[in-house]
Amino acid sequence: MTLNAIDLFSGCGGLTQGLKQANINVVGAVEIDKYAAKTYSLNHPEVSLIEEDIRKVSAQNILDKIQVEKIDLVAGCPPCQGFSNIRNFNRKTIIEDTRNELILDFLRIIEGILPTFVMMENVPGIIEYDYFKNTVNRLKQLGYSLDYKIVNVEKYGVPQRRKRLVLLGSRLGDVEIPSHAIDQHFTVRDYIYDLPSPNESDDPVHKIHSNHTERIQKLISLIPKNGGNRKDLPFELWLDCHKKKGVGFDDIYGRLSWDKVSSTITGGCLNPSKGRFLHPTENRSISAREAALLQTFPIDYKFPTDISKTEIAKMIGNSFPPKFSELQAKYLQSLLA
Repeated sequence: MTLNAIDLFSGCGGLTQGLKQANINVVGAVEIDKYAAKTYSLNHPEVSLIEEDIRKVSAQNILDKIQVEKIDLVAGCPPCQGFSNIRNFNRKTIIEDTRNELILDFLRIIEGILPTFVMMENVPGIIEYDYFKNTVNRLKQLGYSLDYKIVNVEKYGVPQRRKRLVLLGSRLGDVEIPSHAIDQHFTVRDYIYDLPSPNESDDPVHKIHSNHTERIQKLISLIPKNGGNRKDLPFELWLDCHKKKGVGFDDIYGRLSWDKVSSTITGGCLNPSKGRFLHPTENRSISAREAALLQTFPIDYKFPTDISKTEIAKMIGNSFPPKFSELQAKYLQSLLA
């Protein structure tokens, strides 16, 4: 049985890619960001994409657009900036952000469609939020058996340390998120080691990486290969902003390690001043292609090259790793056996 799915808050298509890899038929998606929507359509032209603010989209609008008899799965990643640990400065206080309420629109679409299955991913901080708790209670009232937990995607075949809250729901009976989906862990080496240097590549996405002043480039060249960071340098070589007391974020200007998982790929993944985003051995940040591969996008996944590095990094960092959604989708399919 082939399941029909829609992807809400689809971004550039990470979740859709994973669903398709699990042989689920994605028939519709909603995305407001024009660059993410452009990327989505480049890779999933067969999907009916609604480029609109979801707050203005009804379940009936979606059904009219896709024109299929039944939706079996509603999946999505409601924007979560207000719950981010970084934005909360590692406190539990939730920053008021109108995007925090978009989880209610996710719920509203589910209420209008009543699919067999529900899949949602978000940052761990959302678990303490009233709107999430209200959503859970309402889904139970609608007849869904639920399981939700915070997991690390490195246990699911993704070469990246990335904690996320995952919620699965089923109207067929009990559902349980497995503690891990595969026994093998993958590393940075498994995903990007064989790529040529960007200047030797004919892949325009691989050529996209950070550029620096001569001073910063020299600093990067002195950072020890394969896992070193700025604190490995003599104090006199530190940037002035890093010499101040209380400056944390040790991963800043840090190199990835070949035989470990990557740090979390974020929207700043092409800027080494935003985290551990330096190539293990080359004196540069990881490229957009390398960041996408560490998110488990296929190597031929298309990204527009006529937009800024900032926009490309943001859409890659905000993505749902396809490998992770593929494994979750396969689990839901197993419930039909």
